[in-house]
Parts: sequence; C-alpha cells; structure tokens
Amino acid sequence: MSQVNIDVTKIMEALPHRYPMLLVDRVLEMNEDEITAIKNVTINEEFFQGHFPQYPVMPGVLIMEALAQAAGVLELSKPENKGKLVFYAGMDNVKYKKQVVPGDQLVLHAKFIKRRGNIAVVEAEATVDGKVAAKGTLTFALQA
Repeated sequence: MSQVNIDVTKIMEALPHRYPMLLVDRVLEMNEDEITAIKNVTINEEFFQGHFPQYPVMPGVLIMEALAQAAGVLELSKPENKGKLVFYAGMDNVKYKKQVVPGDQLVLHAKFIKRRGNIAVVEAEATVDGKVAAKGTLTFALQA
C-alpha cells in the first residue's frame, strides 16, 4: 500500500456522514483494494454518555461502522464512484476481541476481496496498539 495523508475534510468529501456519526479521522495508506485509516476515540464521543456512564466502552457495532466507513472512503474516492452512495448490506463472522475505551486509537484496515457488479465483500479488522479489537466480513452495495 502507498502512504497517503487524507484528512477529515477530504474524508467528508467522500462520505455523507457528519458528526456524531463520522467515525474516520484520517487515512494513512491506500491502494486500489486496501485502506488503513484511524479513529481517535475520545471521552467526548456522544455514545459514551450512555454506553456506559461509569465504564465507557465503544459499542462494537460502532467499531464495525468505522470499518465500513473506511472501506466506503476507499470506494467513493475512486473517480468512477464520485457522488455515489455505498450501502452497508451486512456483516458476517464478526468477532470482538478487545474493549475500546477513551484514549485509544483504532487502526482500521479494510481489504476488498470480491466484487461482482455493484456488490463488494470486504475483510476488515480494527486494532488498538497492535491487538485486534474487532474483525469481520462486510458486504456492500454500491449505488448503480
């Protein structure tokens, strides 16, 4: 993969998500089928108000959403897909291995493993300090 430095303003050009649902802060590496991005997790995240107030933990489904958004940045950054939407169609074989708490930096890695028409399958993994926090297979549908 080649190193890039795509900041949040460029990410917002690719994705329709905005606060509080934008879960990708920066893209570090990218090629045709792979992306590595980061999400800096802070106590200021809105979801920590209720999950859980006395022991803040990032919900697993939002870790998977961050992975899906990273994959979306890759796909929607391609010239032929500008202005299209990516629909998150499902996730399989998801495993949560480590809790993610305020102060952690999630490293989001997604690799497209299959494309057929407007459907794509992605292997995705989120790590913190080199340890797997969550991983799974994501399926997407690109707007025709």
